[in-house]
Amino acid sequence: MLEVIVFICGAVVMILEMVGSRILAPYLGTSIVIWTSLIGVILGCLSLGYWWGGRIADKKPDYRVLSRIILASGIFVAAIALSKSFVLRALQHYGGGIHLASTAATIVLFAPPSILLGMVSPYAVRLKIKNLSNSGRTVGNLYAVSTAGSIFGTFFAGFFLIAFLGSTKIILVLSLVLAAASLLTSSGEKWIKVAALTLFSLFLLAAEVYDAYLTSLGFHDIDTQYNRILIYPSVDNATGRKTRVMVTGPKAQQSAMYLDDPVELALRYAKFYNLASHFKPDMKRVLMLGGGGYSLPKYALRHYPQVEMDVVEIDPQVTMLARKFFHLQDDTRLSIFHEDARTFLNRTDKTYDVILGDTFNSDYSVPFHLSTLETVRKLHERLADDGVVVMNILASIEGDRGRFLRAEHATFKAVFPQVYLFPVAYPTSGMSWQNVMLVALRSKVRARLTSSNPEFDELLRHRWQGPVADDVPPLTDDYAPVDRYILALD
Repeated sequence: MLEVIVFICGAVVMILEMVGSRILAPYLGTSIVIWTSLIGVILGCLSLGYWWGGRIADKKPDYRVLSRIILASGIFVAAIALSKSFVLRALQHYGGGIHLASTAATIVLFAPPSILLGMVSPYAVRLKIKNLSNSGRTVGNLYAVSTAGSIFGTFFAGFFLIAFLGSTKIILVLSLVLAAASLLTSSGEKWIKVAALTLFSLFLLAAEVYDAYLTSLGFHDIDTQYNRILIYPSVDNATGRKTRVMVTGPKAQQSAMYLDDPVELALRYAKFYNLASHFKPDMKRVLMLGGGGYSLPKYALRHYPQVEMDVVEIDPQVTMLARKFFHLQDDTRLSIFHEDARTFLNRTDKTYDVILGDTFNSDYSVPFHLSTLETVRKLHERLADDGVVVMNILASIEGDRGRFLRAEHATFKAVFPQVYLFPVAYPTSGMSWQNVMLVALRSKVRARLTSSNPEFDELLRHRWQGPVADDVPPLTDDYAPVDRYILALD
């Protein structure tokens, strides 16, 4: 039975760590800083638990004590589900920066159960050892079983659990599993453990009822293999029209749709993709990297009847949600590929007139491997001789928060003969954090930067007229500090 208990606790630790990233994502993002905080804090807490568990086990090796430790860990796991929103809202706007906020959030939410779960293995070892002649084998066996549990928990969470259960439900299921493990460890204090099992079951039922209530109001909280996605009703501030939005992180909306016209572009930056039609009026083959709510593909198929579009979206569940909530419909001119954009560029031999980029992680930065010189060269290879790239970037142009954009500008300038920036909201403000559309032209023929079309001319007037500082080098696969640039960490 001790081997079973150790296996269960090892699995719970890793599931808890992986689910932790989904719990933090809507408030703090999923940058390398978040993962560093989760891994570092939980490893530190496990180390403290190993030390503390060994000391307690030497003083009082008793199955009832081990059972209480496991039950206490289940209680603290359940407390995560009950307190996470309050804690994370309080820390989301903490002035100490992302490093301190993410570390503090991880300590408050995940340190207590991690310490207690770390105590289980050394305590189980002490209970298992009967004589010193085979103590090494006993220790090795139990830690191997614990590691095997961690491996199982990693694959089970990553390949299955997170994609099928919401993060809150997973946390409550883990608390139920730990309460049951406590009961298996020792039948003493049975009524307390049964009461805990009953209470955690009620929490799980309440979470299910609450989810159903939110769903009835149009709020949907979905975990996929790649993202935690929030979909909910909203209102466009400029027009007062009702919208439905998709959000994957704390800073902005990923997609939005007017309820009274699902094809019209609801987000202002999306309209700037029409610049592609100005620079390449006869475009026919279009590649879009990043699907989201599929606003651009729906719009392009309606307004550009000559266009055939390939969309590369890494997350098949995002496409499913676009079909369910954002009126995405099948079209013979639309082909969807569910894979990473970089791997698609590596393997495809198609040539496109236009390539549109709208790929973001939950911190609203471009994934680093899609921002590098090697990727930009692939974009260049896949374009027709007079082809165009239009890429959405969230950044400022000047100052510390503009370093990523300047690095990306330098990266494109190293490959393309013409690169232009079009700030969406504040065309003359280099310090404003906003959507900035980067346009790169494969042709060396000087582009027209005015248009007789009033709609295009309005977009073209947003062209950045100031200098772009040459203070950061191009990004490469070997060195692309995207998180550091985006978060302005130094």
